[in-house]
Amino acid sequence: MEKVFLIGGMRSHIGLTGGIFKNLPAEELAASVLKKLAEKYSCVLTADGLFCGNAVGTGGNIARLAALKAGFSERIPALTIDMQCASAAASIELAMAKIGSGLADILVAGGFESTSMQPVRMYAKTDSRYTEEGFTVAQFSPDTTSPRAMLEGAERTCQKHGFTREELDAFVVRSHRLAKQAREEERLREVIVSVSGSTADEGIRDRMSPRLAARMPKLFTEKEVAALLDADADLTTHPPSAEKLRGITPLLTAANACLTNDGAAFVILASEKAVKKYGLQAEAELLAGCEFGVDPRYSPEGAVETGVRLLHQCDLQPEQIDIFEYNEAFAVISALFARKYPALTERYCPWGGALAYGHPYGASGAILLLHLWQELKQENGSLGMLSIAGAGGLGTALLIRNCNVK
Repeated sequence: MEKVFLIGGMRSHIGLTGGIFKNLPAEELAASVLKKLAEKYSCVLTADGLFCGNAVGTGGNIARLAALKAGFSERIPALTIDMQCASAAASIELAMAKIGSGLADILVAGGFESTSMQPVRMYAKTDSRYTEEGFTVAQFSPDTTSPRAMLEGAERTCQKHGFTREELDAFVVRSHRLAKQAREEERLREVIVSVSGSTADEGIRDRMSPRLAARMPKLFTEKEVAALLDADADLTTHPPSAEKLRGITPLLTAANACLTNDGAAFVILASEKAVKKYGLQAEAELLAGCEFGVDPRYSPEGAVETGVRLLHQCDLQPEQIDIFEYNEAFAVISALFARKYPALTERYCPWGGALAYGHPYGASGAILLLHLWQELKQENGSLGMLSIAGAGGLGTALLIRNCNVK
């Protein structure tokens, strides 16, 4: 197998739905970042291909559209990958595998998303799921067509593991505090580019505190949570009994579940042969990757379980990893990590995570890799691992080694 190296990468600022990129189609947002990537790294213009994650775009091969809008040669192929939240990480792993097998030398991988410009789709009228209003959230699991399936999975996971509201909110406060500090110290200046005049990530709340987190509204009622935990319950025809409601405390809130976002992020991967041939600077080596599946009803478990699988696959102990970048789509993911590795929490998302920055679905895996690269580089770490859960009970994880550790 060929060695695979990270050469560099960029991301946009991360906007809120209806925020700084509200009028920018997903492919235009992606093209803006790709143009700037090519300006900084000329090897992009001779890449063997582009792999992009996208989850809620307009469909078709939107990666190809973005590449052409960015001015890439029509000879550079592009492939769109939909693994929902894990799309960009899966794109990077696919690029790593293709280079590692000798089928390519330089590839651009990552993803992009615009929830602001998310289209409304329609099932065929002959489909039992058809409604006149259409839908925006695809079906992820055979047992539900709920548009809140991911939120429901997070609430179930919170309840299953017996977390408390205070336990979850502590990770919210931590994430915003660390992200604010990283922003003030300009830790990510090397990888963030302005698009359409953007100046900052929109989601970081400077005043986030335990008191503010505690005031944030719950996303489910007691009856809804009881129904989520009882497969036979139905709020319309078979509502939960008083006994089922006893002791139920909804845990998911507008603070400990990340908001919806717009953003784009891409990285450049190259073979050892290409590094030598073109005189490229290798920043990190991609050592391994894997995907894993868990129960779709508890999809947030995918991040931690996929990380466990990757460590086992590489015959590594968690203590050997200097930095963990897991996607904080929900605080329950952070809480699961802390219970699994209580002695390693300081190594987890040390500059804050998606609870603060945001989670533009198709781009998040590449954002994690960019942050991980910079953290290892600036903290002089050696090994880093990222992991991200995806809708439908999936996860993707990657292991990298800092090439420039002192």
